Amino acid sequence: MSFFKRVATIILVMIVLILAGGIIYLNRVKNRAVPDYNENVDLQNLTGPVTVFRDSMGIPHIYAATEMDLYRTVGFVMAQDRLWQMDLMRRITTGRLAEVLDPGLVGADQLFRALEFSKKSKEVLSKTDPGILECIDAFTDGVNQFMETHKNSLSFEFTLLGYEPEPWEPIHTANLIGYMSWDLNSGWESEMALYKMQQVLNDTLLEELLPDLKYQEIPVFPDFMTTRRDLKLQSYLDEALETIEKLGLQVFEASNNWAVSGARSETGMPLMANDMHLGLMAPGIWYRMHQVVEGKLDVTGVVLPGAPYIIAGHNEDIAWGMTNVTVDDIDFYLETTNPADSNQYLLDGAWMDMRIVEEKITVKGMDEPVTRVNRYTHRGPVVSSFTGVNDRVISVRWQGREFSNELRSVHLLNRAGNWDEFRDAVKSFTAISQNIVYADRFGNIGLQTSAGIPIRREGGILVYPGDTTLYDWLGQVPFEELPSSFNPENGFVSSANNRTVGEDYPYYIGTWFSLPSRVERIRELLQEKDLMGIEDFKRMLRDQTSRLAMNLTPVYLEALGGGTEGIYGEAFHELEQWDYDMNDSSSAALIYEMLWLDLNRAIFHDELGDELYPLMLRNNIIPRNLINRVRITGKSAWCDDVNTPGIEESFHDNIRSAFVHTVDTLASLYGDDPSLWQWGDLHKVALMHPLGTVPIVDRLFKVNRGPYRVGGSFHTVCPYSYPLGRSFVADHGASERHIFSTADWDRSLTITPTGTSGVPASPHYLDQTERYVRNEFNRDPFSRKAVEEGMRYKAEFY
Repeated sequence: MSFFKRVATIILVMIVLILAGGIIYLNRVKNRAVPDYNENVDLQNLTGPVTVFRDSMGIPHIYAATEMDLYRTVGFVMAQDRLWQMDLMRRITTGRLAEVLDPGLVGADQLFRALEFSKKSKEVLSKTDPGILECIDAFTDGVNQFMETHKNSLSFEFTLLGYEPEPWEPIHTANLIGYMSWDLNSGWESEMALYKMQQVLNDTLLEELLPDLKYQEIPVFPDFMTTRRDLKLQSYLDEALETIEKLGLQVFEASNNWAVSGARSETGMPLMANDMHLGLMAPGIWYRMHQVVEGKLDVTGVVLPGAPYIIAGHNEDIAWGMTNVTVDDIDFYLETTNPADSNQYLLDGAWMDMRIVEEKITVKGMDEPVTRVNRYTHRGPVVSSFTGVNDRVISVRWQGREFSNELRSVHLLNRAGNWDEFRDAVKSFTAISQNIVYADRFGNIGLQTSAGIPIRREGGILVYPGDTTLYDWLGQVPFEELPSSFNPENGFVSSANNRTVGEDYPYYIGTWFSLPSRVERIRELLQEKDLMGIEDFKRMLRDQTSRLAMNLTPVYLEALGGGTEGIYGEAFHELEQWDYDMNDSSSAALIYEMLWLDLNRAIFHDELGDELYPLMLRNNIIPRNLINRVRITGKSAWCDDVNTPGIEESFHDNIRSAFVHTVDTLASLYGDDPSLWQWGDLHKVALMHPLGTVPIVDRLFKVNRGPYRVGGSFHTVCPYSYPLGRSFVADHGASERHIFSTADWDRSLTITPTGTSGVPASPHYLDQTERYVRNEFNRDPFSRKAVEEGMRYKAEFY
C-alpha cells in the first residue's frame, strides 16, 4: 500500500533528523506518551478526590465518590493508555480513514458512511435516559481533558501520520454500537463469496455449499423450542471487513462461555468462564479496568476503548460473558430503477425517490476532498457499487441500522443485581446479537439470547425482489420469545457460536453457525466430574483436544488403509496413534492441519480455479460445513475432479491424494522422520501493531511481539486460528480469558494477550503476552483489601 511507503518516507526523514540532532528526538517521540502512573492529576470538574490504584500489570482500579467523578476519571485514564486506538475506531465509524492513512481507503470510508452509524447514534442518544447521558458526558470530558493537557506528549502514531486528534464527542462513543454490530455480522463475507462462486458453478455444486443444519445437531439451548428453515441466501460484500482486520479492531468474532451451578461446583457456588475470540493484534481490543463508586457501584472486566462501561465482567452480585449468536440479520434486494430517473426505484407499482447523500471525503495528500454519492431506499443503502456489481442496483437491510440501545444495556448490566435485572438490561442489546452467560452470588446460573432477529416471510431466493414490500421484514422476534435457560437440571450452561436452537423453534435465526466441535468438547469436559473447581476451568480454557479431529481422523485412516509404506506409512502411524491433542509438539496435529489444507484443495480447486479458490478458503465456514457433511454422508459432487473426465473420484480418493501431498510437503520442510515433525514448528502467533508491517517502525518503536510457537486451531476450545491457505501464523484467538468465582470474587482469574497500555514504550504494552502464550493466568482482585495488597502505582485525581 502507498500508505506504508509514506510511513517509510516519514521514518527516513526522522532518521535524517536523528543523525543530525542525535538520538534525543527519537527517544522523545518514543517515550513522551508513557504516563507516570504515580503522578497526581488536577482533573477539572471533579466534586471530590478520586483514587486510581494500578496493579503490577498497570490495570486501573478507580475509586470515586460519585458516578460523574468516576466516569470523568475513566475517560482520562483510558485516553492515557489507548488514545490512538480510540481515534482509529472512531475514524472507522465516521468514514475518515483515508484522511490519515491511505487514499485507497476512500471506498471503505464511503461504505462506512453509507451505513450511517452517526445517524443511528443521534437517535440512540436522543432516546437514552438523561442519567446515562450524564455518565457519557463525564467520560467525554475526561477524554478531552487528557487531550488538552497532553498535546505535546501524544503517542508516536500521531507524529508518524502527521495529525492531531480532534475533541471526543458522545456520538463517538455511541457509534461503537454500529462498529461492533458491523464487525460481528456473519453474512457479508460469506454471501459475497457465494455470489462470486455462483457465477461459475452449476446448481448442484452451489446447493451443496449451503449448510444443512441437520448435520449440526448440538444446539446452545437443547431443551428450548427450536426450528430449521432452508437457507435464504443473499450475496455481495466489499473489502471493509478486511480493513478492520488489518487494523486489528475485530470484535466478537467467535467465543466460548459456560457456567456451572453450586451443585456442580467445589465451592458450592457457581463458577463461570468466558473467552471471546477475535483478531490477535497490538494493542488488544479490550481494556481491563475496575470501577467503584463507594456504596453504589463496584464492577470490573473489559471495556471497549472509547466507551466507559464494562462489556463483560462482574459486579458485586452477578457475572456475565458473551458469545456471538451468528444471526442472519442482513437481506439484499434487487431494485428496479426508473429508466428516466436512476434515482427512483419501483415499489408496489409506484416510483419512489431514493434519498441522496453527497459525501465529501478528505484524503491524505490531496488538496481537495473526493466527492462520492450514497443512495438509500426505504430499506437501507444501495451497496452494489461497493461490491463491483455495476450492472444492477442492490440495496441492503441490516439489523445494525435498526434502533437498539446497547448503551442502556451495558449501563444497566454494570448495575444489575439478579437474573430479572440482568434480563431487563440485555433486552435492548439487539444490534450486537449475543448469547450471554450469567452467574450470581445467590447460586443461580443462566444463558440468554439477546439478539435482533428479523421476522421474514418465506423466500427461497438468492436476492429478494426489491419492487415489492412482500419481502420486507415484519418486525423482530420479541425478547420474551428468545431462547433462554435458567438453572437447568443438568447444572451447567454453555455456548460456542454453535447452532442456537433445534427443530421446533418458530423463527429462523441463522445458518452460518460454527461447527459444534468446541461446544462438544466443552460439554464433554463439564460432564467428566461431578464437582468442578477453578483448576478444572483453567484446564478447560487451556484445552486443545479436538473433537473435529476425533471425528475426521478415523475417516482419513479408513480411506488410507494399511497399505501405505515408507515415510507415508510412518505418517499414517502418527495419525493412527494420535490422542487428538493439538499441542505444539504434536506430529499428528501438524499432519492433520496440513492435510486439512490439502483436502480443501483436492475438493474445491478444480471447480473454482486460482481466482475463486482463495475466496473459498478465506470464507472458511463454507468448506468446513461441506467437509463435515461429506464426512457423514460420504459423498458430494465436489469430490469428482473435473480435470479427469471419465473418472469419478470419491471422498476417499480426495483424502488419499491430499495425504500424499501433505507428507511430501512436510518432508521437504522438516525432513524424512515424521515422528520429529511438530505442529509448533509451523503454527505460531505474532502480535502485530497496525503500523508494524513497516519493518523500520518495528525496529525503532518495538511495536510487535513474536512469533511464538502455539498449538490449537479453530476447532479447539483454546483456539489459535490462522488464515487458511495464506499462512499458518495464527491471527485469531482468545482476546481475554476470565474465570469468575461467585463464592469469592478475589479468587477470580484473567489474562489478555496484550497489556493495559497502547503506548509501545510503556512497560505495560504487551507485558501479558508471554504468560498468555504459556496459558497462565493473573489474579483479578476485587475487594478493596485485595486491590491495595496488589497495588504497584497510586495516583490521586482532584
